[in-house]
Amino acid sequence: MSYDYIVVGAGSAGCVLANRLTANGAHTVLLLEAGDKDNSPLIHMPNGVGVVIAGTKYNWQFNTAREPELNNRKMFWPRGRGLGGSSSINGMVYIRGHAADYDSWRQEGNVGWGYDDVLPYFKKSMNQERGEDEYHGVGGPLNVKDGNSGMPIHGKFIDAGVQAGYPYNPDFNGIEQEGVGPIQLTKIGNKRCSAARGYLTPIRDRKNLTVETNARLTRIVIEDGRATGVEYLHNGEAKRVSAAKEVLLCAGAVQSPQLLKLSGIGNPEELASHGINCVHELPGVGENLQDHLDIVVQFHAEASATLQKFSKWYNVAYAGIRYLLLGDGPGTENAMEAAGFVKSRPDIDLPDLQLHFIPTFMFDHGRKREDQAGICIHVCQLRPASRGRILLEDANPMSEPKIVAGYLSEPSDLQVMIEGVKVARRIFGMEAFSSVIGEEHASSRGRETDESIAEFVREYAETIYHPVGTCKMGNDKMSVVDDQLRVNGLKGLRVVDASIMPTLVGGNTNAPVIMIAEKASDMILEAVGQ
Repeated sequence: MSYDYIVVGAGSAGCVLANRLTANGAHTVLLLEAGDKDNSPLIHMPNGVGVVIAGTKYNWQFNTAREPELNNRKMFWPRGRGLGGSSSINGMVYIRGHAADYDSWRQEGNVGWGYDDVLPYFKKSMNQERGEDEYHGVGGPLNVKDGNSGMPIHGKFIDAGVQAGYPYNPDFNGIEQEGVGPIQLTKIGNKRCSAARGYLTPIRDRKNLTVETNARLTRIVIEDGRATGVEYLHNGEAKRVSAAKEVLLCAGAVQSPQLLKLSGIGNPEELASHGINCVHELPGVGENLQDHLDIVVQFHAEASATLQKFSKWYNVAYAGIRYLLLGDGPGTENAMEAAGFVKSRPDIDLPDLQLHFIPTFMFDHGRKREDQAGICIHVCQLRPASRGRILLEDANPMSEPKIVAGYLSEPSDLQVMIEGVKVARRIFGMEAFSSVIGEEHASSRGRETDESIAEFVREYAETIYHPVGTCKMGNDKMSVVDDQLRVNGLKGLRVVDASIMPTLVGGNTNAPVIMIAEKASDMILEAVGQ
């Protein structure tokens, strides 16, 4: 079999490419996804994410190697598996990052990646229910809307943030990012609007698009310096298909570098240590890993103000049954509807902390429950100096990669996290929370010195699911792709996903990945004159 384009991975980027590259009918596309179809109602029910993320059908459930600066813990890394990828199991938060993040990419030599360059693609991708303006578009596949829970506690967080001295910000994706305010969500009606729902589902009947799920890539075929096809297992059967034009790798920041290495593209010494012949030397593959480390500051609270009722099985059952039968009720709500972007200290130019407010206790990514009611602020450092890497565990394509996150390997990152804990405590101490808040949770209570707060961070910090950078875009010796996302030194192969980001953006990463794929689609079509 031969196709014009083979897209590896039907996550956020892959769904966008499948849509845009088949739109004019001139090209055939094969979309390969290692996971399953997105037919579980728990994916589409906004409040079902906790169940989905705890399972393995739609979640790779990776774990890092032991992290030396986090008490030698192995860190749980959820990554989406199935149509829609991580957009099918995330918190649906629509955030782009700061304009300066993209300008820094351009300043590093990546032509066409400044904020003015990428803003049209953010607008093209979205249908902003608030309407069109300078920063937002309408009519795009990704529906973006305000939250609908109506819980007063979200407003209390925003009021407390203003009382603490932060400006009210009604739109974190507009002219200014700094402040506290409401989050917008990728929802359509009462359902999740994943990349699969927005980009793939409406076009599944296109005759020039073939989608294969349960298709596990084993190797990208490289012949005479060009990617000519792929080999993969489809429901256990070995297959090989050809790409007349390009192979487009969209497997994410963890698996894109793994698949490149398994195909003989990477650091020759590492490949040789696993018995893999190096067909193309690129030492940067798997390097430059960055992620947002997150610490949760929690306080006991009045049960009626929180989501405590959903710790009871019968309330969970009621929400699920009502959603399945009527499509409404508490199953349509999202726990995250208020946030903040603030500075850890006043002498810096950009917000370096993101605050996600959630009206419940959160332990171990929601996999552990407490009987008591609480509220929490997730505090993540937006621009870490620490770097990690993705390595091969062995040469078996079915093995998980070795994730060395490198959290807090740069001491400056720890100090930002310490200041972030202080910020969260200050907000919780404002008058707006006084009628509902209790004492601080025992996990952090009494830790007042920087040294004791640091130990709290080392003991409890976790990922907030934003790994990037492992196939970075650039023109230095550690870059993997150029500013057209073409793998350096090879023909017919591009990487299109979060791994190409040279540096983390200051916010959630799903909207930026969709933007990257929108821009890549135009690049690919322009290359063939369409």
